[in-house]
Amino acid sequence: MRTILLAAALALSDAGQEKRPNVLFLFTDDQRPDTIAALGNALIRTPNLDRIANSGFAFTSAYCMGSTVGAVCTPSRHMMLSGRSLFRYDPKKAEGTFGDVMRKAGYATWHLGKRGNTARAYQAAFEHDLYLEEGKDRNSGHHGKSAADRTIEFLKTSWKKESPFFIYLAFEGPHDPRVAAPEWMGLYKREEIPLPANYRPFHPFDNGELFVRDEKLAPWPRTEEVVRKHLHDYWACISSIDHHVGRIFRALEELGEFENTVIVFSSDHGLAVGSHGLFGKQNLYEDGMGVPLLFSGPGIPKGRSGAFAYLYDIFPTIADRVGAKVPGDLDGKSLMPVMRGEKAGVRDAVFLAYRDVQRAVRRGDWKLIRYPKANVTQLFNLKDDPHEKSDLAGRQEQAERVKELRALLSEEQKRFDDKAPLEVPNPGRAAVDEAFFREARKK
Repeated sequence: MRTILLAAALALSDAGQEKRPNVLFLFTDDQRPDTIAALGNALIRTPNLDRIANSGFAFTSAYCMGSTVGAVCTPSRHMMLSGRSLFRYDPKKAEGTFGDVMRKAGYATWHLGKRGNTARAYQAAFEHDLYLEEGKDRNSGHHGKSAADRTIEFLKTSWKKESPFFIYLAFEGPHDPRVAAPEWMGLYKREEIPLPANYRPFHPFDNGELFVRDEKLAPWPRTEEVVRKHLHDYWACISSIDHHVGRIFRALEELGEFENTVIVFSSDHGLAVGSHGLFGKQNLYEDGMGVPLLFSGPGIPKGRSGAFAYLYDIFPTIADRVGAKVPGDLDGKSLMPVMRGEKAGVRDAVFLAYRDVQRAVRRGDWKLIRYPKANVTQLFNLKDDPHEKSDLAGRQEQAERVKELRALLSEEQKRFDDKAPLEVPNPGRAAVDEAFFREARKK
């Protein structure tokens, strides 16, 4: 009798406990925050990403912190998987990273992504550490297909339901080369694709990185025709990825696991594609450093917030949601208190850095970008000017604000161990036009 009562008590106890959710983390490569229909782009076709956005929580001021190298994707992923900021992560240390923490919390951890742009130690912390065939999806016309195929195969043939899963799926696209099949290209009429609101044929000055590979994808000046062609390819590849995300969702539904899966969607950074006369992500404008950041699933309220977030907040946020223990020295902060309505935000400023040529800080609606080697400072009010079209730095009435934000930028540099100077001897400021590129080609 005593044994029966004990068994009944244990059954009641188990029934009262929340079933631990699975976690599906979807991470694209080079996706701007304005490429999801549910977040305001009325023309792009992203029904499956819309499903996440409409049922869950969206952060509309989320950022990649920046990069110390031209390949921004590499430090971006290092920060995200380590929970540490740009100048503090150790790519050789696997202990205490995202995959390691989730595995130790009892999750079946599975990673699939690009081989060349994340520290092997971070990826090896996953129980299953797999790689995409480089360039296969990008050149096939079906971005995301093989990634989805292999994820679905894992779910249906390898995953054992005794443990919840943590899947980190890092797609190859919509990074170039952007080859999209007719079924994706046919979703859009090129002539109806609008130019970016901040389109320019040239960037107004040399920002220190005008000759990196991304900027060589299109000729100068950036013509309207060329920009629309690239945007057509770009949107088509995003729609392809969205379709294959939907296939993963259907597989989860067939397994009866969709309702018990926390889904996270983001990207490693944005992309200019004609904004400000640029094409790459080697800039600190909102188009380059801004990222989509969506959470949905059990325990995730429905809502939106402009609270500042970094990509490296995803790790402690998910750990918080599932009850996993994280190292105490992370720079990332859980965003769960924001989603639950307990806090308006977890930080009051955002610091951005690109190599030693660009630095930026944002507080409230105001953003300052500093280019030390060009001796240029820009100031934008993102509430009135979300596309950063009107530089207010030279206005006398903004002199005190520029001074305050310059001081804040220096403070943030110290806080994040950034030693790059904001002033350099003999800075230049080269106006960018056709003559500028003619002279550059001679050198």
